[in-house]
Amino acid sequence: MLLEHSLIQATGFRNFGPVDAREGLEIRIRTPNYRGFRLSLLDGVEVTVDGEFFGYEVNRLRLHGITYTLEEMREAVDTRWEIDDFATVVVTKPGGLTPGIHKVGINARLRSPYFPPQFQPSPVRQERTATIVLP
Repeated sequence: MLLEHSLIQATGFRNFGPVDAREGLEIRIRTPNYRGFRLSLLDGVEVTVDGEFFGYEVNRLRLHGITYTLEEMREAVDTRWEIDDFATVVVTKPGGLTPGIHKVGINARLRSPYFPPQFQPSPVRQERTATIVLP
């Protein structure tokens, strides 16, 4: 799959769960770093959709088919997120989103082993509009 330069990818924005009982939404992203890195250096991903905030402590990340909680990401020292891999942020929101255009914001919280602790995590932010097509 060819990834866009944008942190938030144009494809992969959708609701998940049964049509009559949506459990939340998913947002496809590319690595927020200029090269690959260990997943344990990602200290969560904050999401804002239409002004509603979803904290990094509860959002999950799916990479290579495995879904990680924040605690599991912090322990994933042997898992690498390479520059050409996409990941999916999984946000719990009962009922999901209504069909239509939504304003989506991502704040990926990166830790760098060569930065002093007082300057971490470093935020990588982006906003864009995205569309939910199906109910």
